[in-house]
Amino acid sequence: MRYEPIKRSLGRFFRKSPALRKLLYFLLDLLLLRSWHVRKAIRKKGLVLPGNAYVLDAGSGFGQYTWWMSCRYRDWRIKGVDINNDDISDCIDFFRKSGRSDRVIFEQGDLTGLNDSGSYDLILTVDVMEHIRDDEKVFLNFFQSLKNKGVIIISTPSDQGGSDVHSEKDESFIDEHVRDGYGKEEITGKLAKAGFTRTEVYYTYGKAGRISWILSMKYPVKMLNISYLFFILLPFYYVVFFPVTLLLNLIDLNIFHKTGTGLLVIAEK
Repeated sequence: MRYEPIKRSLGRFFRKSPALRKLLYFLLDLLLLRSWHVRKAIRKKGLVLPGNAYVLDAGSGFGQYTWWMSCRYRDWRIKGVDINNDDISDCIDFFRKSGRSDRVIFEQGDLTGLNDSGSYDLILTVDVMEHIRDDEKVFLNFFQSLKNKGVIIISTPSDQGGSDVHSEKDESFIDEHVRDGYGKEEITGKLAKAGFTRTEVYYTYGKAGRISWILSMKYPVKMLNISYLFFILLPFYYVVFFPVTLLLNLIDLNIFHKTGTGLLVIAEK
């Protein structure tokens, strides 16, 4: 099942105007359970961060989380870094047109070479670490790039079915993953090796979240893999299933999970 070509096609459409792009951000924040958990973690840590915090969006991609943070925290200075130069150029153009370039910057870069010693109050990295083979090097770079008492928030698939992999025969939902997910002890140990001593790890995408993901992401992508004509039907599909996914997201966000296909990690330097 191809995910990246679908994502690129949607990206090309919503890049046509700033208004369409803002609409996409809004829809992603509503539909993607991952975004619900990430925004909850940012709001929690935002209460104790400096009012003029310096933030790194590590693997900023399409700029979804940079946009949300720049809207909610008007005094934060945010830097987005991504290895994809096209995404970086596109974000620079969009944020300039949206009047945010005075406090939001973007740079092309490889996180294995990140060297911003003691710069950031918060580092956010969402669905990035599963793409990086030398993850221990990146965790060390994150630790060194944080200020004292700085915070890192990580969202990544878990080894309990993350990337839609449940057995050795299954293939990752996204071809670019170099690992199918992290175990709690594994990611805690790697962060400790980098220097982090205060780490909290939570499962996300429990039973309710898993169903939400199937309805909101997996089935639509499967349909679009059959034919792009399903783009015409997608609005009607979501009219039917959006209320269900909304309820499932609320449940997943507000209950404790003994296991889940995602991990939310918060660590402090």
